[in-house]
Amino acid sequence: SHELRTPLNAIMGWASMLSCAPPSPDKLARGLEVIERNARVQKGIIEDILDVSRIITGNLRIEQELVDFEAVVEDGLDVIMPSAAAKDIDVRYLRASEPCSLVGDPRRLRQVVWNLLSNAVKFTPAGGRVGVSLDRAGDAARIVVEDTGPGISPELLPHVFERFRQAECPTRRAHGGLGLGLSIVHHLVELHRGAVKAESPGGGRGA
Repeated sequence: SHELRTPLNAIMGWASMLSCAPPSPDKLARGLEVIERNARVQKGIIEDILDVSRIITGNLRIEQELVDFEAVVEDGLDVIMPSAAAKDIDVRYLRASEPCSLVGDPRRLRQVVWNLLSNAVKFTPAGGRVGVSLDRAGDAARIVVEDTGPGISPELLPHVFERFRQAECPTRRAHGGLGLGLSIVHHLVELHRGAVKAESPGGGRGA
């Protein structure tokens, strides 16, 4: 409820300020930007909750079609690049040396890639680095996302794909979130007959 209430408070606060008196053009533009951004945040939270509900009830299904996985990764990079640039994060992408097509659900695969990339950017401090590589592994495609963020403690590492499990750290509190993204990633990857794992040398050493 706290995570849902936070963006709603911002939306209601700015809507109230803009309706009290005729705003200046700058204030109107600022208010609309804040309202739109927080509406997107709330929409994402609700979609995550709905996905988890579908997972729990066994009602989450994937479509089957031939997907260019390299295009999926590049779409994810396009989405996160503005956030990375705002934090001066160096994003490096190592492309596959051969085509990486697979049968799956393009929308759900984009969701997997976006979750991994957005997490990396969100928790990497300003001036840090995020690395992305894509290659083939037999009949499968393999993507690796690395960051120079706060890392994952050995105690948390076995539990990172569980629902509502998050590290307690200042960075996590600053960005909020429900702790559902990696759980959804895990389930979507398994529906595609794949596997996902997390590795980290420890706190303060990236993941």
